Amino acid sequence: MVSLGCPKNLVDAEVMLGVLAKDDYEITTDEKDADVIIVNTCSFIKEAKQESIDAILDLAERKHDGRCHTLIVSGCLPQRYQEELANDLPEVDIFIGTGDYPRIAEILAEKKGSDGQLRYVGDPDYIYDETLPRLNSSPAWYSYLKIGEGCSNCCSYCVIPQLRGAYRSRPLESLVAEAERLAARGVKEINVISQDVTRYGSDLDDGSTLETLLRRLAAIEGIRWIRLLYAYPDGITDSLIELIRDEPKICKYLDIPIQHIADPVLKRMNRRSSEAQIRNLIATLRREIPGIALRTSLIVGFPGETVDDFASLMQFIEQTQFDRLGVFCYSREENTPAASMPEQVSERVKRERYRKLMRAQARLSFRRNRALIGTTEQVIVEGYSEETDLLLRGRSSRQAPDIDGQVYITAGTAEVGDIVSLKVTDSSDYDLIGEIVV
Repeated sequence: MVSLGCPKNLVDAEVMLGVLAKDDYEITTDEKDADVIIVNTCSFIKEAKQESIDAILDLAERKHDGRCHTLIVSGCLPQRYQEELANDLPEVDIFIGTGDYPRIAEILAEKKGSDGQLRYVGDPDYIYDETLPRLNSSPAWYSYLKIGEGCSNCCSYCVIPQLRGAYRSRPLESLVAEAERLAARGVKEINVISQDVTRYGSDLDDGSTLETLLRRLAAIEGIRWIRLLYAYPDGITDSLIELIRDEPKICKYLDIPIQHIADPVLKRMNRRSSEAQIRNLIATLRREIPGIALRTSLIVGFPGETVDDFASLMQFIEQTQFDRLGVFCYSREENTPAASMPEQVSERVKRERYRKLMRAQARLSFRRNRALIGTTEQVIVEGYSEETDLLLRGRSSRQAPDIDGQVYITAGTAEVGDIVSLKVTDSSDYDLIGEIVV
């Protein structure tokens, strides 16, 4: 199994692996030993589509120099381009969309009686529950908990509603049951994800909200950290802020995708927050939760983004000093309102603006990390440094898996998976260095 794209996609891949393992398939990490290879794809933006195609073509070679007799492509790419892919990729035996992946074992059984290419791409209206097996592919001490599927925000640049359907919350008890099972297996850190976690419960009629879910998760024995990823700014309420502040298990960390700050751009993006609302929210978060780590994502080069709009964004980043920042060049995706907007920005200008923002963020991140020297952070130990087994490495509660920096531990001993206190002694642009303290 090769899973590409975001952690939400990874959860789908883990469900497929769990279903297959239950059906007596053996999972291998060596692609040359695999009889069946699955590529779980992303097609959110142009670069993700190209990465998916490259992976498919690369793994198709295993049908010649390995044991592979069945190549499966699943996820967002076939959901969006099933006709084109079927014509262009005859090497692929099965295409599976975003709503049919739980049937993976059944689909493979059907393939045994067919020599042709098969497609299972229906309406994207499925959402999994706790009754399905799931094979956690993350390290044993953390896992993702996908609390909802799809999106109803309808940003003008985004294809997610087309690929995943409208937002659908999982029932509260289903989520609690899955989290309890994860905790029983030794998971200490739950990373709560969906396209927009703040929308959780809005489609349920039982009164469930994100706050009620978080309280139930915090009550589970064994869970030490709960992290919120992808909280849209207009959905962050005063009560949620208070809960993050007051509940010790909830990491003082929030991923808030704002995408831009200039009101004309936000309006064309069909975002529901204004510059004033975003600035007020960030000020409130930092006032109410001292030391909170804030991550955001931005899009540069959106249609009609002027020199002044970009200058406003640069000024905002300098003033706000996010702890973590991801920047994307606008990708012109067909069948989205933004694709037909006038004043499309050239690729050259997009790349220039991207580089300027990332250079600015590197300086700001270094400055924020230097301010942590002398403080004590809670750190989860994840193993040895990639460069030397003389150093342990880990993540602080202010760092999410895979997307943020690391902590390098220069003194002290601990077991992998332990959560320890660490005094920060040094830093780089994105990483921290420190010593374990008792």
